[in-house]
Order: sequence, then structure tokens, then C-alpha cells
Amino acid sequence: MREDIRPIKARLREYYKNLRQQLSQERKAELDREIIRRVTGLWQYGKSRLLLTYVSTKTEIDTLPLIDMALAEGKTVAVPRCVEGTRNIEFYRISSISELSPGTFGVLEPDPEVCKKVINFTNSLCLVPALCYDWKGYRLGYGKGYYDRFLEDYNGTIVGIAYSNCVRPSLPHGRFDRPVELIVTDSFLRRTSRR
Repeated sequence: MREDIRPIKARLREYYKNLRQQLSQERKAELDREIIRRVTGLWQYGKSRLLLTYVSTKTEIDTLPLIDMALAEGKTVAVPRCVEGTRNIEFYRISSISELSPGTFGVLEPDPEVCKKVINFTNSLCLVPALCYDWKGYRLGYGKGYYDRFLEDYNGTIVGIAYSNCVRPSLPHGRFDRPVELIVTDSFLRRTSRR
């Protein structure tokens, strides 16, 4: 009989949320800049034509400068929108952060009336949000499974970004959890064993 990993994940979520909230604004901004610098230095980022990225909240690694930078470089940028009544996300192309407005959970999302849905993910890189990663690329997300569902059929490059103190040797994970193939932090890069 398998152990129920949900209570363990809940405790870990609380721990890593608190860890992030303890960062001063100045220190967080410094770490965020370093992580984004490392992401844009990746050859996988350089060769990708399409960037799929989450839109950060206040306690997450700030992706707004990355969105602006990628657009300025001529990349196509797409951000997720939660599909109402489901636990799925769809990505929509944006040309500016101004096209976003608060959606599910108060997170900035694209307007499907204005933005075009992306259905071709060729030559893309997907940045995945998480509270924590382990050395094999498994992530501790927010518990809703949106990204796990999307990543199940996604064949592009999957990159996780995290603060270095939010990476641990192992995390409990279930059969539907999908690992990233590269973890980028403020102090190191780690390639995982994702197949």
C-alpha cells in the first residue's frame, strides 16, 4: 500500500513559502536578476524561438523583466491562462505585459479575446514555476497539477527556476508528476535525468 504523500507535500509547501517570504525585497531582487541572467545565458534559451513562461506573483521569481527582454529580442512569448472549470492551462501569445489582467487566483493572465492561443510548440522553452525542486527535476508546485497536465504532452525544453535554498536532494512525487530537465538557480545550474 502506497503512503499518502499529500500531507508531506502540504508541510513542505508551507516551509518553502515561509522561506521565500523571509527574503528582503532587496535580496529577492538581486537573486531574481541573477536567475534571469543565467536563464538568458542558456544555449537552450538562445536557440528557442518561443518562450513559454509563467507570469510571476510577488513571492515568485520575477519573470516580468524576462518577458520584456524576450520580446525585445524578437522571441515569441506566450503565457498561461487557466481554462475555466478545469485544471488545465493554455498558452497565449502576448506582445506586451499590458495585455495581461488578473485572472484565476489573481494571477495576471492573457485575454483570449485579444491574444492568440499557441498550439504549435516547436522550438520552444518552457519555464515552470515551483516552490521547490529536487535533484532529479521533480517539483513541489502549488498542488493543483496545472503544469503537470500541460507537460505530459509537451516536447520542448523544460526549465525550472528556483532559489538555491529551494532545491533539495529529493521530494515525494506521484506518477503524474513530470520533472524538468534543467534547474536554474541564483548560484548553480543542474541538469537532471529527465528522459
